Amino acid sequence: MTKKDYYETLGVSRDASKEEIKRAYKKLAKKYHPDLNKSPDAAEKFKEINEAAAVLGDDKKRQKYDQFGTADFSNMGGGGFDFADFANFGFDFGDIFDQFFGGSFGGFGGRRRSSQTRGDNLRFDLEVTLEEAASGAKKTVIIPRHESCPKCSGMGGTDLKECPECKGSGVLKQTSRTPFGIFSTTRTCRTCGGTGEVVKDSCEYCDGIGRVKKDRKLEIEIPAGVEEGTRLRVSGEGEAGERGGPAGDLYVLIHVNPHKIFKRRGNDIYLEYPITFAEAALGTEIEVPTLKGKSKLRIPSGTQPGTVFRMKGKGIPDVHGYGHGNQNVIVTVKVPESLTKKQKEILKEFDKEARKKKKGFFGL
Repeated sequence: MTKKDYYETLGVSRDASKEEIKRAYKKLAKKYHPDLNKSPDAAEKFKEINEAAAVLGDDKKRQKYDQFGTADFSNMGGGGFDFADFANFGFDFGDIFDQFFGGSFGGFGGRRRSSQTRGDNLRFDLEVTLEEAASGAKKTVIIPRHESCPKCSGMGGTDLKECPECKGSGVLKQTSRTPFGIFSTTRTCRTCGGTGEVVKDSCEYCDGIGRVKKDRKLEIEIPAGVEEGTRLRVSGEGEAGERGGPAGDLYVLIHVNPHKIFKRRGNDIYLEYPITFAEAALGTEIEVPTLKGKSKLRIPSGTQPGTVFRMKGKGIPDVHGYGHGNQNVIVTVKVPESLTKKQKEILKEFDKEARKKKKGFFGL
């Protein structure tokens, strides 16, 4: 079974805000609704769009989908959505947006929006060393974001009153007569943004917006075992919501910098270590670097170039706590670039003996 990409279905990026997802859903839902689109594949396409919106429009389901690539629809409440039902006549965009996004969306339905809106999520890319990824670390970062105005508590002013434009409904209706009959349209009130309320006295500190731009200093705890592309969620550290609404979340994307001597594969690390010809032939004990200092490793006599020695448990700890990886030491034999006269004589004698042994081996 092919895994569905809900972001691709809606045509949005993986870090799209909820407002961007709403707009994409609104556009596609109008395009592919079977009552409006008579193509054979419209119903199936419409079902896929609604399925994607049901996940990406819900913060918890989206988090689960981003983390695991799937979402459990068995716990969606009320027995779950039957997406096929949306293909029937009587479809109400307002009802769908209430279930997907927690409230009606501009242009559909006649419902008044909640005055409070949850803030957008933020993304921050954080670089760490391989040692920090292996042992865990605490990193202090500066996040530019919108915070709730301290003077008006995010309300944009000192008092609220009914919107004079829409009379508190949050929407404006317009009816026009056409040759085909009477045509009615409903759109979100631009004056109040669909909330049905406006600020009586605007806050001078935030110019009535309710939010101010600030730099937030945060300490991010990096768990041991993270790898390239790991996403950490910091709840409530995203953009402040409108009208005192809850803040969004901060997602920290981990980037592990390349190491000078170690290479990582999963939870294992690899290291190339050069030894001399004599050490390979006679055997020796070497001291090799690890992620937590130096450790001794015995090289037996007759070791061949490319031999891999495993140092159990010296690798990266599993991020979920399931043990440690290993450190693998790949031995390379270093050939000297220059020799003394005595060394040459010794090697010639050695080669002479080696040739005799080789001759006997082939029976010649």
